[in-house]
Amino acid sequence: MLLSLSFSLERAPFELLEALSKRSEDIAAGLDDPTLTVGSVVLATCNRFEVYAETGQGRPEPVLARIAAASGIEVAELAAAASSTTDHDTAAHLFAVAAGLQSAVVGESEIAGQVRRAHDDARARGTLTHDLEHLFRTATRTSREVGHRTDIRSAGRSLVRLALRMAEARVADWGSARVLLIGTGAYAGATVAALRARGAGTIRVYSPSGRAETYAAEHDLVVVPQGGLAEALNAADVVIACTRAEEPVLTAELLRQEAAASNERLLIDLGMPRNIEHAVAELPGIELLDLETVSKHAPVEELSTAAEAHEIVRQAADEFSASRAERDALPALLALRKHVMGILEDELCRARTASQATAAAGSSVGPGLPASTASATVAGSVAGARADTGVDSGTAGSDASFVTADYEAALRRFTGKLLHTPMTRIRTLGREGRVPAAAEALETLFGIETEAGGHTHAE
Repeated sequence: MLLSLSFSLERAPFELLEALSKRSEDIAAGLDDPTLTVGSVVLATCNRFEVYAETGQGRPEPVLARIAAASGIEVAELAAAASSTTDHDTAAHLFAVAAGLQSAVVGESEIAGQVRRAHDDARARGTLTHDLEHLFRTATRTSREVGHRTDIRSAGRSLVRLALRMAEARVADWGSARVLLIGTGAYAGATVAALRARGAGTIRVYSPSGRAETYAAEHDLVVVPQGGLAEALNAADVVIACTRAEEPVLTAELLRQEAAASNERLLIDLGMPRNIEHAVAELPGIELLDLETVSKHAPVEELSTAAEAHEIVRQAADEFSASRAERDALPALLALRKHVMGILEDELCRARTASQATAAAGSSVGPGLPASTASATVAGSVAGARADTGVDSGTAGSDASFVTADYEAALRRFTGKLLHTPMTRIRTLGREGRVPAAAEALETLFGIETEAGGHTHAE
């Protein structure tokens, strides 16, 4: 069974999402337990924390308990904030998430990259199953299809752009604003693009992990060296933090002295967990915009465009579920094919044996039959078989080996055509969730039993 557990800002407080995000590695490790799950994927974004698992538990409580144990959060607190889905609904939910339909800013494009990274991380940990691989590949494909077929991303919607739009009331001229970017991850690229779209000139970049120099060269930015953060903060008008650090990069203690002595500054925190301590907002001369504030100002989705996107997601989820159900029909398909092909091979074996006996006898195929009659019989059979298969009757002679080869080819074609319709129908029954009907038909018509465990045998 596929299961998802989702914690989002719609139901969960920001502090809970932050705590889960900080312990995402521990949670992923805790879920990697064959007694609990067959496979799992952990997705942590700026406004949600989700777990996707393939499990035989049949209910979410054991997985929720493991998340609680790994995160140090009470089960009751998690249960109150969580929403869970299974199988088809899990697919529909993930596809909507990947398409940006569940984001604070509907249609944002960054979420698709976050879903791909969660998929890659699970693959690196070795926690993907066939169904989870199929689920996340389909999610990525569905996200692209929504982007290509609808206008939901035409306005370049994202939390980054929304945050900068909210900041416009505080920034008179982006061209002259001194901007400091903290972080070099995927969100940093979207931030640089959004800043330049607004006319930002010089953008300085600092990386807590030491990647600023390479990133600055790739994106034509000004690098802030290690040890130069305090000076860069003091010179900045706008500071945007978007790192994957698990602890705040900017603390109230770090900013306290500079805040009292410098001009007013706008700090934008796009990190989850927080990159900037919330206490920083209480310092003089500093205004803080964090994800919680930005999300509350997200615009209402455009109904017509979103409806089209939701329909694409629904169709993708239906097809995903149907393809999984079709696999359940595989034992019935294999049983039918094995049964029919077994009969075919028996008949071909008898034909080969008879052909060899006829060739050895040479003069007759049965008691009292003259050699001339036998020769005519063989010749007539060869001619008929060649006529059916389009072979020139005057080129291959009249030996018995040709008769056998010709008849074998004809019988195999006949068997393939005979199997086509019932096998197609069995696949259809599988997609409709009616595998028991296919199994019942095989048993009634051919005496083939398809057991619940997928094993088959013919009476």
